Amino acid sequence: MHAPLPHDNEQLREQLRVKLFGHYWKHDLNDVFADVAPYYDRANVVASLGLWSWFLKHFLATFSLRPGQRVLDLCAGTNAVGIALLGSEPALEVFAIDRSEAMQAVGRRRAAARGLHIESSIGDVHRLPFPDAHFDIVTLQWASRHLRIEAVMDEVQRVLKPGGSFHHCDMLRPSSPRIARWYFGYLRGCLNLTAWLFRSGRAALGCRNYFIEALDKFYSAEEFSALLEKHGFVEVGHKRLLAGMVGLHRARKAGWAGPSTARPSLRG
Repeated sequence: MHAPLPHDNEQLREQLRVKLFGHYWKHDLNDVFADVAPYYDRANVVASLGLWSWFLKHFLATFSLRPGQRVLDLCAGTNAVGIALLGSEPALEVFAIDRSEAMQAVGRRRAAARGLHIESSIGDVHRLPFPDAHFDIVTLQWASRHLRIEAVMDEVQRVLKPGGSFHHCDMLRPSSPRIARWYFGYLRGCLNLTAWLFRSGRAALGCRNYFIEALDKFYSAEEFSALLEKHGFVEVGHKRLLAGMVGLHRARKAGWAGPSTARPSLRG
């Protein structure tokens, strides 16, 4: 695991991200997700060349679940992770929050079709509407590039119980500049292909460059681990998939962790 980023560098990165992308976050993304919600899951399968379920399998392997745990799924989208967690442990209490009513409408239908209940909220993950120390597990996947991530990590720390775990999965910036150049070129092609296949609307078409630029200014797997450590998480681990194009993270809030359970290993 690499050494943490210098504090000033991290501050500058976050200031730059807000300056470059704050307009998209505030004004455009709701329209984008309303546009893509009906075909979001199918588009991800196409864009990932069929690897979407493989990513989910690796992400689920980072969890150590117990009956009765309370889980908060941030930026839950179409509830893919909440549904999968309930498939692994039906006795969980799962909450979902997302800014997009359209995405959660799809997610609620998907859960109901499987006979599952996920408590859904529409809201801002930078200001979570939940009490302190309320959740055993918090998850965040495929959305951190669109967030003021430091503010979100402070909220995750607040709502987690002492000893609770945080699980993260997202597209990241590969550490290798050569791989990053190839990756961004591939993604440009994928965005154009999926826009054509699924007849994307104006909102999604207008944000294609944003999705690449936001990723280019985001963190590598190692840098995201350093960010978690800076925000007080312990036992931080990460695993890189596809040479760092996708990263998985698991961390724990300091404090009593409850009954002893084996923690899955994160390597790579």
